[in-house]
Amino acid sequence: MIGMPTIPSIRQRLDAGDSVAQVARDEGVSEPTVRKYRDMGDFSLTVKTKKRRASKLDPYKPVIDSWLLQDRKRRARQRHTARRIFDRLTAECGYDGSHATVQRYVKARKAEARRARDGSLHLEWAPAGDQVDFGVRDFRVLGVVREARCLVAAFPFPDASLAQCLWGESPECACEGLAAVFESCGGAPIRLVFDSATGAGRRVGEAIGTTETFERLAAHHGLGLASCDPYSGNERGAAGNAVGAIRRNAFVPMPRIDSLPAYDERLLTTCMRRAGKPHCFEGGPEGRPFGEDRASMPDPPARPFGAARVEGAKTDESGDVCLEGKHRHPLGSAHACERVGMETGASRVALLAARGEGIARFGRAHGGSPTRASDPLSQLALLCRKPGAWRDSEVRATMPSGLAATPGATGKPARRASLRVLRDVSAGCGHEATPKAMEAPADGTGALSEADMALAASCIANGQGAMAYDDEPSLASHDVVLGGGA
Repeated sequence: MIGMPTIPSIRQRLDAGDSVAQVARDEGVSEPTVRKYRDMGDFSLTVKTKKRRASKLDPYKPVIDSWLLQDRKRRARQRHTARRIFDRLTAECGYDGSHATVQRYVKARKAEARRARDGSLHLEWAPAGDQVDFGVRDFRVLGVVREARCLVAAFPFPDASLAQCLWGESPECACEGLAAVFESCGGAPIRLVFDSATGAGRRVGEAIGTTETFERLAAHHGLGLASCDPYSGNERGAAGNAVGAIRRNAFVPMPRIDSLPAYDERLLTTCMRRAGKPHCFEGGPEGRPFGEDRASMPDPPARPFGAARVEGAKTDESGDVCLEGKHRHPLGSAHACERVGMETGASRVALLAARGEGIARFGRAHGGSPTRASDPLSQLALLCRKPGAWRDSEVRATMPSGLAATPGATGKPARRASLRVLRDVSAGCGHEATPKAMEAPADGTGALSEADMALAASCIANGQGAMAYDDEPSLASHDVVLGGGA
């Protein structure tokens, strides 16, 4: 290959009448080279292609292609490998070439099929659209590692996303998480895309329907629902990508929390802060198109959506109500074989009498393992009639360790009276605040009346903390409740 400046010189000298031999001698090139550039009519750059040589495999390539095409309809572990194709060609078709040649061809054909299947398209998203997906996250809650579900609502138009964490993936959880997202956005999207794994969908054969709770959410907010095809998560790829992005930015390292609702409030703030990063195509911050997205959403309804389902249930011989076949909620023998109403939310289960009045409330359990809930208030009602069962009752396990371990032995009448005080104060102020109120000082005498307990429990329940007193009381007055004697 001669230098490019030499070529014009050769052509100019030939045009001037110099002979080929003279030009070759003066330019220091061969005469065939001179003739080559004399006769060349196009000096544009072209892509060089490698001349393909015939291969022993060429007659067998249609056979290989047919086998690979059939493999697409079979399980992944029962498809041809390059070695298996080589063995069959040798045994069945008389192929006498090398295994390496077969291997290179099979690898290239599989790569072509994979590129054709996994190719991506740039999509244009309309405002006020949303895609929903769930991810699994671990939390350390009061020192214990627990698994939660992270609902991610991705808004493809601004390339932004919001998330909420819940203990389950039920329709009620999905609706509660979406309701919190809609409230944060100031409106609900016009179109929402989901699949059967979001708690909204319900598989019926190859088709996906929607649960009743989710249909009521859609009617409440005027949502247009669209489900992606089964095994086609790519149809909501924005949500899938957002799940990974939020996992890397908000859940590493593992969050240490006391309360999931409090963490969810911080998570929304974190997600909105991420909306300040540059948009993937426009370059400006995501917050600007996100504002346009929210402006396209209709105004929210005047009343928030109640993400709970109400259904009838029947207690068994022990007075238990079973949710989803594995989560038991005890009402006691007084309600054995009784028809009750059950209001199931994302985090609470309320059992209702025939006229709608509440009987008991429980925290909702999620997951596949059997559980048994505890309702201290219903237990206290029974303990007032059976005070001798205090030592082994579930209520005693809910008391602070310092109080529950206080020794003492009192008679049943005194213990029954104290249990009634505990029952009545718990009914009015909640059982979470009442044991804390029992630790609070009452007066200089150490006596703790029902009025004192109710006042202290009310302050604690309202977030004001326990009342402060000048003198430390004696805990002897609590022996009636906390003592172990019969």
